Amino acid sequence: MTAALTAIFSFPVPPVHPLLDATRLLHHLRRVNKIAQALSGNLEADGIAAHATNALVEKFGCVFARIWLVETDPAWLRLVASSGLYTHLDGSFARVPMGAYKVGKIAQNRIPFLSNRLPEEPWVKDRQWALDNQIQGFAGYPLMAGDRVLGVLAAFSQSPFAPEFLEVLQVLCMTLTIALDAAHQHQLTPVASSGVQALSLSDQMARILGNTQLMLMGTEPVLSTSVTYLFLRAAEALKALDCTYCRLSYADAVVTLERSPPCQHRAALT
Repeated sequence: MTAALTAIFSFPVPPVHPLLDATRLLHHLRRVNKIAQALSGNLEADGIAAHATNALVEKFGCVFARIWLVETDPAWLRLVASSGLYTHLDGSFARVPMGAYKVGKIAQNRIPFLSNRLPEEPWVKDRQWALDNQIQGFAGYPLMAGDRVLGVLAAFSQSPFAPEFLEVLQVLCMTLTIALDAAHQHQLTPVASSGVQALSLSDQMARILGNTQLMLMGTEPVLSTSVTYLFLRAAEALKALDCTYCRLSYADAVVTLERSPPCQHRAALT
């Protein structure tokens, strides 16, 4: 049974803004899809972050990209990935206090910050560095899983960021957040000595769904941690919809979770 995600809760896609270049936007989205495929099944947070920063430099032309993740002590952010101009993870920004500098403020306030005139920004610690490296664009995004801040992504460019890239960067951050949260949950999930999760998917879903009736159809195989995590997130969404009945079905090459009566809220893996 393969683990390629085909659909998780379909919702209307917003129309493309008339000022955006649709062709360029589609090209960028295809790149993000390849990044998402590469992240599938990766449960090492540092490796996920490194793949994302490398992709920003290699695929999107950023001159510099970094990711900080919130430490066990939520008062600090730790630099876990750095690509482009600098690849080292030590130095003055290796650990950033929550609320300090622009990175810490983005994490604390949970608000993205964008600028295409970085050297002119009053908060820049070393303006000469930006001028010497001809850096103009800066994009900083909080990586959010629900109401939890997982970290901050920062990207730098020697040319102004195009609006199409900024739209796609939000999609990339959503994809990155899901992968990082799956890695975090994996660390918290009890694992049996054989490496198999102690509880089956249906057992874990039953705990989440509470009074919602869950029907299991088919023989339940062992699923990868990343696939299990996606279905548990889907169960949380169904729980929030106050549904009274769910069906988890296993076929030869597909696993389906659906609300009954059938509606648009459906998750499937093929």
